[in-house]
Amino acid sequence: MEKFESKLGSSKLTMETGKLARLASGSVTVRLGDTVVLATASIAEKPREGIDFFPLLVDFEEKMYASGKISGSRFIKREGRASENAILTSRLTDRPLRPLFPKGFYNDVQIVITVLSADLVHDPDVLSIIAASAALMLSDAPFDGPVGAIRVGLIHGELVANPSYEQLENESQLDLVVAGTRDRVMMIEAGANEVDEATMLRAIKFAHEAMQPSIDLQHQLIAGKQISDKKNYPLHLPEEQLITKVAEFVGTKATEAIYHPEKTGRNTRLAELREQVWQTFVSEETPEATVAEVFSKIVSKEFRKNLLEKDQRPDGRKLDEVRPITCEVGILPRPHGSALFTRGETQALTIVTLGSAGDEQMIDTMELDTTKRYMHHYNFPPYATGEIKPMRGPGRREIGHGALAERALLPMIPPKDSFPYTVRVVSEILSSNGSSSMASVCGSTLSLMDAGVPIKKPVSGVAMGVVTDDSGNFKILTDIAGIEDFNGDMDFKVAGTKDGITAMQLDMKVRGLGFEVFEQAFAQAYKGRMHILEIMQQCLTAPRPELSMYAPRVTVIKIHPDKIREVIGPGGKMINDMISRAGGKSITEINIEDDGTVYVSSTNAKYATQVVDEIKNMTREVQAGEKFVGKVTRIMDFGAFVEIFPGTEGLVHISQLANQRVEKVTDIVKVGDTLPVVVVEIDSMGRLNLSHKATLPKDAR
Repeated sequence: MEKFESKLGSSKLTMETGKLARLASGSVTVRLGDTVVLATASIAEKPREGIDFFPLLVDFEEKMYASGKISGSRFIKREGRASENAILTSRLTDRPLRPLFPKGFYNDVQIVITVLSADLVHDPDVLSIIAASAALMLSDAPFDGPVGAIRVGLIHGELVANPSYEQLENESQLDLVVAGTRDRVMMIEAGANEVDEATMLRAIKFAHEAMQPSIDLQHQLIAGKQISDKKNYPLHLPEEQLITKVAEFVGTKATEAIYHPEKTGRNTRLAELREQVWQTFVSEETPEATVAEVFSKIVSKEFRKNLLEKDQRPDGRKLDEVRPITCEVGILPRPHGSALFTRGETQALTIVTLGSAGDEQMIDTMELDTTKRYMHHYNFPPYATGEIKPMRGPGRREIGHGALAERALLPMIPPKDSFPYTVRVVSEILSSNGSSSMASVCGSTLSLMDAGVPIKKPVSGVAMGVVTDDSGNFKILTDIAGIEDFNGDMDFKVAGTKDGITAMQLDMKVRGLGFEVFEQAFAQAYKGRMHILEIMQQCLTAPRPELSMYAPRVTVIKIHPDKIREVIGPGGKMINDMISRAGGKSITEINIEDDGTVYVSSTNAKYATQVVDEIKNMTREVQAGEKFVGKVTRIMDFGAFVEIFPGTEGLVHISQLANQRVEKVTDIVKVGDTLPVVVVEIDSMGRLNLSHKATLPKDAR
């Protein structure tokens, strides 16, 4: 067993190997504070047949026991399918590792990160990246690491490494995760509350410097493991002779196919050319996958050469030019808000639904139990790219893109106390030629404003790309299309308002980038975002002043916490009766929080007013002298009990029923009658004594 220690931010970082999971190719336990993760790496002995991609699988396993919890589900106590957070962490871990494997390596690699202990201070997502890298360094995999990672916050203007959950939630203007090698940044994921580009660049540099101890520790971990210890896995690279022959056969046809202005025409031409290449070169000795890889290399080389030497993009745009944009709002009659955002051949239909406080999503994970009142879901059906595939629910990509769009808009959503609604946004990608996640951000802004959600500021987003060569030359591309994303070296998404960035995501396909690239990319992205924002605001300048007529109306009132029991009633009798009288649960909802905040939601304004009045009356402090019109509920020999509002009744003594003497109570009233009364006394036990007599004109004597 070997154990190494260092500092990451202000906390102690520990790596240990040789004790757990010793049959995996690489295994390491990483600890930060009291958060502990176990990462294992396993490599298949043989490459997978018939593929032309690297089959890396990263699984992040949340365990309830890690934080001393048992699942809140009544029926299922065992961990089931991965939560959304686990899926996002798996993606976060995969992204900086994948580019560091060699081309032509087709052996399956699986990384499993298991959270063994969670201290609710240090998020295990950063440890997941570090531990996965360390496990790969210890394994036989041909991994060109190590990779370090760190989270950075911006608290009172100061950059802070490894901020706690509480600091991020209550104090930080920034939640930034950066992963990279010794000299390059490989991955960025950020949510922010309008942080400017200069500060963001400074934070990335700060993060890269602060993560270095995690890289140093991995070098110590593998110090005794020689390069010769690594297994020599064969790389399946096409022969240069085949590449030359295919290139000669293709000639200028690849250029002609690439530089077609429309995706459909481009794909058709490339498909026809690919078919010609397959028919000519595929044989028993040269499988289809190899020929396909060679053809892709030739297309990519042609694309990159023309871009670097001539600034030539496939659709003819300038490097900093955004594709044509059209926007429409209110295109669907019944949803509470809708917008169609079209940029080039990418089209996002975004729909907003407003709900009550009871519609909030419950989050039950190994960490803190929380709720979400703003949700963004992203759907990418196969027809969006003209394909045919089975639809089996959202995959990791869909969940990741939805989370990015959600993060971009979240800082602009009004707080619950001023806008007491649950908000669900769904982006349906109807067609895609690159950057559909940023189209979702733009469409979401418009649909939220169309729904009348008083967002603080509109948000726009743009995807940036880069193409580099071995000499250090690079070209930044604004608003990348699909072919540019596939053949480029970077996918850099930036979303924000006119005053700053709200979300950011960077993925690399090469071994990282220098800071000079980021500096130019930020400047170019800002220009692109402002151009898009201007077009969006021409469509809709501000949130609509009124909600949709089909949206529920939510009224918020405060009651004393001691009165909550009275509103709910025994077994929920009172609250259920109120809902029933107000059209039932399909129309009216009542949600009560522990502090006495009551949310009354109804699609019928009359019912909403009725319920609010009932709750106010039920929980109010009755004063002597107040007048009511109540309902007789019980008859006794000595008087009648009158309900002045639901759940509150008082006694009208027989002597207080009329100006004259009354022999029998039923001579004046019977059960079900309405009766004007005055509160004459509240006794020491809180009982109400009422008088009908006091409401009558006095007899003239």
